[in-house]
Amino acid sequence: MSQDNNGDLSQFSMLDLFRMEADSQTQILTDGLLAMERLKDDASAVESMMRAAHSIKGAAAIVGLEVVVQLAHGMEDAFIAAQNGKLALTPNRVDVLLAGVDLILQLSRLQDSQVDAWLGANGEQIKRTMHAITTIAFLPEPVPLVPPPPPPAVAQPPAAKAAPEFPIGELPIAPPPPAPAAGAAEEAPAAAARHPAPMKHAQNFDKLLSLASESRINAHQMHPFIQNLQRFKRNQSSLFAVIEQLHEAISNSTDASLKEKSLLALQKTHPLKQFVLEHIADIEAYERRLLGVSQSMVDEVLTMRMRQFRDGVQHFPRMVRDLARSLGKDVQLQIIGEDTLVDRDILAKIESPLNHMLRNAIDHGMDPAADRIAVGKPGTGTIVLEAKHRAGMLSIEISDDGKGVNLEKIRARVIERKMAPAQMASSMSGAELLEFLFLPAFSLKEGITEISGRGVGLDIVHETIRSQNGTVRIESELGVGFHTYITLPLTQSIVRALVVDVKGEAYAVPIVQVERVLKVPQSTIHTLENKQFFDFGGEHLGLVSAAQVLELGATEAGSAELAVVVIGTGARRYALVVDAISGEQSLAVQAIDPVFGKMRDISAAALLDDGEPVLILDVPDLLLSIDKLLHEGGLHQLAKSDAAERRKTKRVLVVDDSLTVREMERKLLLARGYLVDIAIDGIDGWNVVRSGDYDLVITDVDMPRMDGIELVTLIKKDIHLHKLPVMIVSYKDRPEDRARGLSAGADYYLTKGSFHDETLLDAVNDLIGDAHR
Repeated sequence: MSQDNNGDLSQFSMLDLFRMEADSQTQILTDGLLAMERLKDDASAVESMMRAAHSIKGAAAIVGLEVVVQLAHGMEDAFIAAQNGKLALTPNRVDVLLAGVDLILQLSRLQDSQVDAWLGANGEQIKRTMHAITTIAFLPEPVPLVPPPPPPAVAQPPAAKAAPEFPIGELPIAPPPPAPAAGAAEEAPAAAARHPAPMKHAQNFDKLLSLASESRINAHQMHPFIQNLQRFKRNQSSLFAVIEQLHEAISNSTDASLKEKSLLALQKTHPLKQFVLEHIADIEAYERRLLGVSQSMVDEVLTMRMRQFRDGVQHFPRMVRDLARSLGKDVQLQIIGEDTLVDRDILAKIESPLNHMLRNAIDHGMDPAADRIAVGKPGTGTIVLEAKHRAGMLSIEISDDGKGVNLEKIRARVIERKMAPAQMASSMSGAELLEFLFLPAFSLKEGITEISGRGVGLDIVHETIRSQNGTVRIESELGVGFHTYITLPLTQSIVRALVVDVKGEAYAVPIVQVERVLKVPQSTIHTLENKQFFDFGGEHLGLVSAAQVLELGATEAGSAELAVVVIGTGARRYALVVDAISGEQSLAVQAIDPVFGKMRDISAAALLDDGEPVLILDVPDLLLSIDKLLHEGGLHQLAKSDAAERRKTKRVLVVDDSLTVREMERKLLLARGYLVDIAIDGIDGWNVVRSGDYDLVITDVDMPRMDGIELVTLIKKDIHLHKLPVMIVSYKDRPEDRARGLSAGADYYLTKGSFHDETLLDAVNDLIGDAHR
């Protein structure tokens, strides 16, 4: 959620924070278990589930929910066994673990006053579920399904044929797939033997694309060589002209020997002229052939990754029919552009967002047939899913003839949830109001129904599309229908990018994420609260130095005009100031070596047409970096300014992937007067600690992407940070874990069980003293 990094969570109680964390982590557990049930050996899913269970356990311990601690601990043990190959997560075992997930979710949604009564009423069921989880490895198959306990204080509605209501941003659960036919298990090894491992395919493709891209670059490098030959031809022509003039001058002399030599020199120039002309023409023809062949090689390699759009959507018509019937509606799906070619990776990534948008259309947009006929519409609702290539991009449109969205209802909900002042909300356009549907947990419905219990929201759709360098936009007209526009690159292997120069270095911005390219006169720039703006279509658009965001130094503001690239959307739209704009190029994306980890603000690398390396900017990451600069008040005015004075209050960085633990530590430290920044995992912590000036780092051990021990090791090895005190706070209190942390260089090792007293604050005081200098 967006509050994790910069939002103020101080108004929430610890139980509220636990509910937020449980909602997100149980979703990870559910998705992971379903993935394991399908894929059997999804190592990344097991790793994610282990972290989710660990986070839930820690958060539950803080709020005193011992039942959840025990459930999460048992699930964590099961995941460790699965990771080590000692436990197969069969469908029946997944049922048991999902029952545990349901218990955790139900407990997290109880009010304080309901907990004891609910635990008493469901004690036997809880005991059976805990026993099933702790003994999951020893239970023979088939394991009896453990039904989830009933939700607290919810009366059962009377039977009715009316379709249930769902909140916007949620989607219902698809029915489980049919069991595999007999013999399917035996056929799996044979099928695996017939098809090479996906990783091998990916490696072969990357190598082929790299070679084809290098061939294309070599072809482009013929061009400057030909330009040099043309320059040589011009110089040679000048020389020949001088020889002709010299010959004419000598012809008027009386020296016969000199005349003869002059004539001979002139005669020798003629074959040289012809030689250069013919060979330049030959080389230019060769260049054209080489460019054509190299580009064809790139195209052919990319074609190996392309699939027809139908391959990713062929199951949607049946899904739409079945879901509509289950809701008492009559809906048909029309698919246009089934032959449109799409990169197989992109097609796989967008299947879930498309699935969600179709389900949303059925659930929220479509009325039963009788209601549609009553307003003059056909009884059968229609959803159109269309894919096509447009301007070198993949364009996907989803439209329905349902009831649309009531914009006034969105406006009222925005005001009710205090997401914008009433005066501002009243002036918002329809497009601005629809943007709120992309926010996490934003809903126009009051309750969550059974069928939408494990759904994902429009915020996930937005994030998934954005992660593929795409954009999504929605339109709606009340009573007429809903329209979704998705734009994506045709492939992630070749990206059309705008190449810019920042402090003498080339950087590329995916063209799909560039809104405008401008030249901004210095005279139009104005300053407000130490930030610089200019007028952009009636909007005050903030200027941000690319050099500062990328930590390359200060931007010189000597020229009369600034080269600006507009990125982002809505309130997060910024004008990125660069030194120069070189133009557009198609770049063959090359992954950065994993040894570097996730580089902040950088997504990949490539080679320009002239063979020079270029880094491709990660625009969503770049927007986060800009937000952080704005939040910290560190945005400079086109040139780096010196700090007025050293701050007076000590600053602490808290690194923990658990929302609850982060907020607990933040509140404790703020109450003592320290300045506190937070990071959500080890990589984020490493990026933040290098860009800030901290007096102490407090870190967890078990975190995604980079654990706390690695973070401590990097800090202590860094020439600028090695003296920075680091405290490890972890549930692991075994002597060997403590020794591992201290040997990495940690200055203090504390267990999270100490949060309920002054131990944490005393330890901080021991390391860095009071909050004020």
